[in-house]
Order: sequence, then structure tokens, then C-alpha cells
Amino acid sequence: ISDQKPLGCWSVKHGQILTCPVVCNFETHEYIAVHDDKVLRIWKNEDINLDKAFKATLSADVYRIHSLPHGGPVVLFRGGAVRTLDVLLEAPQQEIENVISGEVIRWSGAFMEGQQPVLIFTTEKDGDFFVYVQKPKLSSLHRYKLEQQESAKPLCFTAHVTNQTVTLLCLYSKETVYQVLIPLQQDTEEEEEEEEKEEILSKSLLLNLSVSGAVLKGTSLVVLDKDHVAVLGSLAAPGKEPRECLTIWNTKFQTLQASKELPLGTSGQLWCYEEKFFLIHGKVLTVIMYKCETSSLAAAVGKLKDSQTPDVSLFLNWNTLEDEELVVSFQSQETVALKAESRMNLRSRRSTEERPETLSVGQRLLNLKGAPTYVLETELRKVVAKAPTPDLQATIGCVVTALTDRCKRNPKYYPQNFLQEIVETHNLSYSLCPDLMAVALEKNDMHLLQMCLERFPDIPEEVTYTCLKAFLSLSEAHLQSIDVDVDSVICYIDVEMDDKEVKTEIVENGFSEEMDQDMCDTKFPKESHFRSEGESCPVGLQKAALLNAVLHSAYTETFLLPHLKNLPAQQAILFLRYLYYLYVKCSEKVNTTLPGIRSPTINQIMDWMCLLLDAQFTVMVMLPEAKELLSNLHKFVRAQVRFYSELNKIEGSLQELQRLNLLRESQTYSIEVLEII
Repeated sequence: ISDQKPLGCWSVKHGQILTCPVVCNFETHEYIAVHDDKVLRIWKNEDINLDKAFKATLSADVYRIHSLPHGGPVVLFRGGAVRTLDVLLEAPQQEIENVISGEVIRWSGAFMEGQQPVLIFTTEKDGDFFVYVQKPKLSSLHRYKLEQQESAKPLCFTAHVTNQTVTLLCLYSKETVYQVLIPLQQDTEEEEEEEEKEEILSKSLLLNLSVSGAVLKGTSLVVLDKDHVAVLGSLAAPGKEPRECLTIWNTKFQTLQASKELPLGTSGQLWCYEEKFFLIHGKVLTVIMYKCETSSLAAAVGKLKDSQTPDVSLFLNWNTLEDEELVVSFQSQETVALKAESRMNLRSRRSTEERPETLSVGQRLLNLKGAPTYVLETELRKVVAKAPTPDLQATIGCVVTALTDRCKRNPKYYPQNFLQEIVETHNLSYSLCPDLMAVALEKNDMHLLQMCLERFPDIPEEVTYTCLKAFLSLSEAHLQSIDVDVDSVICYIDVEMDDKEVKTEIVENGFSEEMDQDMCDTKFPKESHFRSEGESCPVGLQKAALLNAVLHSAYTETFLLPHLKNLPAQQAILFLRYLYYLYVKCSEKVNTTLPGIRSPTINQIMDWMCLLLDAQFTVMVMLPEAKELLSNLHKFVRAQVRFYSELNKIEGSLQELQRLNLLRESQTYSIEVLEII
């Protein structure tokens, strides 16, 4: 998610419907899906076609599959029965019993208690709610009835298991959260005799979702730790329009710890994993980092001393919160947003020299927002130098973001050397500083773009395309005045003083120009603009170095192809000519490797060549100026295919010769004649 890169995509056939969320089997690294209620599909990341993946048709409808890190996948059927995936795959058509009758499952969750998986689900029937606790490996099942609440009903559930006890949290329609404790019983003969007795679970009020007259109508609830919960919902204040918010509450002291408005609306769903929130905000998936401190009264009421505040403002680079809101809501853990903001403003006015050790990175960056340029860069260099090792990248990302924000506010400001120094000396990624390349494009900083393309592993395809288009549109005269790293091209492009390449005689892998012409039954024009050998580099030294940086950039073909189709025809031809030139240069070498630092590989060259031809083939076929280039490329490839075909014919003989050399005694002198047929 941080890299914004799609890793895989699979589709069911037209008419089929995925009927429960897809999960990952942590033990086998496989995906498990159910479509049309009963059809189970299992596949791995390298599988492309879902229709060819493993398929098993079950005898009953599946409600949900839960995957546990050390317990394996567990399947819950709509009838309330539970099976582990291993047991189910032994006999997919095995009979599945109905545990519930006339009840509808409303929620389910799976947990590990010791070495045993525990599955909990709630059902509803005629306004009554029931809780089931199952241990599938022990064939243990317990059913409870939830105590009714007058004029209110549960909207959602969540749970956690601690010390042989299930803690079930219920979010009710009356803006309250109730807690239910369920002991994980050990089955005994006495319990089996009393199994028919229905035990009613009592609940206790855990939290009122109201503060300062405002009431939160929750839609989703997750547990963060033993003292904190997060609630997604609509906050309604008297005389104001309701607004959707993400909130963190301290259940121990009944206080609102943090809140974040979501003006674009949500789907009502909230997920939490490894101290990150995941939610749909508008049309995008938003990721928000959080950190809960050890619960104390001082933290709950916003009186925690600055010196005790952990430095978690490094999460600024996620760009999901405004700077001020982030520091207040998620770092200082103060109570109400309005009160916290005023306290933050008071802290901002404190002198940096007065208490330098207590200021976090986020606070220092906020204090420097209006600082003069020389003060800003001096302080940011100190931040970079003193950044703690575990959070180094996040800290550098915050620094770069602060610099790019200043660039956007002040068009005349651009710390080119500082930015290049940061990119060159630290392992950054696009997701840590997403505005950096946009600012570099705006400022025409080709050297910085080159560095980013060579170093960032997660550049979006649209940005890669924009850089490629910008590089191809630059004139050679303009590039002469630009400082560009040419280490990737200087070793294989020979340049004279007038920047024209020195012509060199080339003999490709195993064949000459005459051999190539004989094979193709055609003669090349002596003064052709596109030489068959590709010996004239179609671009200058600087442009070649920039294009090489593009070739190094990682991409997903599916998402880059639509952008390449928009590349202007003349630029596409120029780029293909350069790729063809590189292809021929690689073919000169026995190991098909270009000399130099960060030179493109033969695989990168061929992949981009194929991608460009896929995107622009129709246009190039129609353009007269591309006809000869395509013809020469075809002849060169065909000659190489024939050459390697001939090599394949003698591969067996060469292997036999190698085997004989290994068997031969080193001290014996002999002359042998091997006849290759």
C-alpha cells in the first residue's frame, strides 16, 4: 500500500460472484476464495488465471473463511458449522450439519488460545442475539443468549481473547459500547448434561460515545489494546451538521483521545492491523498510523508532560492527516480536538533553545514552517544528522516533505543541492516523499529526476511516463547546459568534441553485416539514416543517461501500457531507435552486458522495446519514417534467432566435449579429433 503498486489481480468468470472476503493462508502462502457460496478456489501469487486454480465444490454455503497465523484457515458455514480447511479438503462433499436454526449470522471472528483456534460468531433471530464459541479441533461448541437492551440493538461486534476469557464488545444503536465476558470452558460430563440449558450473558456498560454535547453514532468498532478502542461513525453536535469521524477512546477513563474528520465520507467499515487503520475515504483506501500510550489519567485528560511524549510524529509522511492534527491527535494523545489545538499553539511558541531535547520531529517541523530559508535548511540538516536509526527513513521523508512544501508555497525557493544530497545519501522511496518528483519536474531538475528513477523502488507508472516524456522532449542543445550523471553511458558511447559518435567496426555475436544481409536476402542502403548495425546513437550523451534511468525504473506492464499509448509518435520513434541501438550494443558482447555503472541490462532493454511496440505498433506501422527502423529491427532479431538456433544444434556436442574433458587424466597427453555432425 505504501508503494502504491498493484502486485496481482485475479478475476472470476462473468456471472460468478465472490461471496466472502478472500484470505491468505499464512502457512502455504496461498489465497483462498469462495464464489457462488459453495465453490472454493485456492491459488498462489504466481498463478495468473483464476479459472485454472484449484477448485472444490462444497456441500453447504460458506459464510466466511478466517485465517490464523499459526492455526491455519477455518471455514464457517451459514448453518453455523465450522471446519478447518485441511479437514474440509480431505472430503469437500462431506455432510455439513446445521448448528443454528432460523438464525442469521451477523458477525464472526477467529482467535488463537494457546495452540487451539477459537471461532466466535453472533446470530440474530426475532430480535434476539446469540453468541456461539467453537473450538473446531476439539469439536467443542457453546451457545449463549445475549442479554437484551431496551429500545437498542447491537450494530456491530468485535472481540479479543485473553487468559482463557473472551471479551466481546458490542456497539449499540444508543451510542454506547457494552462489554461481555465469556469464559472459555473446558467440556466436562456435567456441562454436557446441562448443555440444553441456555445461559444468558450479562453485559456491562464500557463506554458512552458522547463528549461536550456531541454524540457519535458509530458504525464500526475495533479494539486497539486493553484500554483503547477505535470507533468510526457520524459525530452529531447540537445545531451542526453531522460529520463522519474516526475516533480513539480510552475505555479506562471514558475519554475521547483523538478524532479525525473524514469529509469525503466512508463505507462504514474500519480495519486495524499492526498499528495502522485502513478505511475507505471517498474513493480511496486511506491508511492512518496510530500509537496508543500506556493508559494513565494524565494522558487521558491531556496533561502528560512533553518530556513523556513519544516521538511518533515521524508518521507525517503518510499524508493522511494535516500536520497540526497529526501532532495533536496521534502524538500527544490529548483529549478533545478543539482544546488540544490551543495547547499545541502554546507549545509551538516555546523556544527551541529552551527545551530542545523535548521537541519531536513533527513539532520541530511545525515550528520551522515560517522560518527563513537559511534557518530552515540549517535546522533540517540537524534533524537529518540526529535522526535515530530505526526511524531514519521516516525522518528523512518528513524533512523532504517540509522542503517540498516550502517549494510549493514559494516558487522562487528550490534547494536543489540539499535535495540531491538527501536522495543520494539515503535509501528513500517515492511513498516517503511523494511530492519530490513533481517539484523536480516543475523545476526541470533532470539530475534529481535521474537519481530518483535509479534509486526509488516504488515510482508510480504515471510519474515514470511523465519523466520519459519530459526527457524525450528536451533539445540536445538545452541538455548540454544540464548537469547529468553519464556514468551509465560513457563506457559504450564514444563521443567526439562535436558530440558526434565515433563510428566503430562491429562484429555481432557470431555474424557480420554480410552474413545478416545474406540471411535476410536484402541489401541495406549504404547511406541509410537507420544503419543495420544500430551504430549511430540517435541521442546525445546526456539524454541517453536520462533514458537509461527510465529503463531502471520498476513498473507493472498493465498500468504503464495505457500511458505509453499517449506518447507522441516522434518521441516514440526516437525512444525505439535508442532501444534498438542499445540492443545492438548488447549483442556485440559475448555476455550481452553493457559496461559502465548502472547500465541497462539486456532484459530491461528488450522488455521496454516490447512494451513500446505493443503500445505504439499501429502508429509506427502507419508512419513512413518508422518503416525502415521496424524493418531493420526485424532483420536483426531474425538474424540473432537463426544464430542461436545454430548454437542449439551443437549444444549436445559441446556438452559431450565438456564431459570428456572432465574424464581425461590431466597428466596424459593426447590429440583427439571430434567430428560434429
